Amino acid sequence: MEYAELVRRNLRTVRERIAEAALRSGRSPDEVTLVAVTKTFPVQAILVGYAAGLRHFGENRPEEGAEKIPQVNAAMKGELPAWHMVGHVQSRKAELVVAHFDRVHSIDRLKIARRLNRLAGEAGKEMPVLLECNVSGEASKYGFPADRWQGDAGQREALFAACADVLALPALRVEGLMTVAPIAADPDDVRPVFAALRALRDALRERFPRALGEQLSMGMSDDFEAAVEEGATMVRIGRSIFGPRPN
Repeated sequence: MEYAELVRRNLRTVRERIAEAALRSGRSPDEVTLVAVTKTFPVQAILVGYAAGLRHFGENRPEEGAEKIPQVNAAMKGELPAWHMVGHVQSRKAELVVAHFDRVHSIDRLKIARRLNRLAGEAGKEMPVLLECNVSGEASKYGFPADRWQGDAGQREALFAACADVLALPALRVEGLMTVAPIAADPDDVRPVFAALRALRDALRERFPRALGEQLSMGMSDDFEAAVEEGATMVRIGRSIFGPRPN
């Protein structure tokens, strides 16, 4: 099977699964944005995905995106895709993010929020961002600590204070929250992680009703249906569309 046909077939299957999960939870499939994660995939694979109908692409590494995004955009003859930074952002690479990406899913600490705010302000742009929250409590995960926010008043108030600080940054627009769930053989095992992020989003919107958006970026190839059922508005999927990642 040709690669382009494989991607079209995989994409059709993924969209059907997203739609079915949305309908099971009483939502419209149109409420869920599919972000195709292209980490390590070459430019040609991205162009194949675009031809198949994808319009949102995610990269995990700023330097990889900075190399590939101009090449992809230069090859476009129509609507340019939207580029999402979905991985950890080091301070020294923040300038690449502001220069090349349209949205950042991974604001995981106040320091990087302030740096992106300064750089975006200098560039004369407003950067849509999501706050990455570590609701699973895994030490290997980035994000604002949020594993005990419901039962630990100290953690909750620290998290809400950090959110208030980011919301006050004029060049950032906080559209919602993001999380990365633990790897699990059964997607239902991580469903509580997605439910906790949704509950946190709702609590923060109650505290900051005019400042925080509704977006929930959660769910990847192994668990996106559970994430959609729990309220995801963005899912980040690579392998299920493009196949195994190149080494």
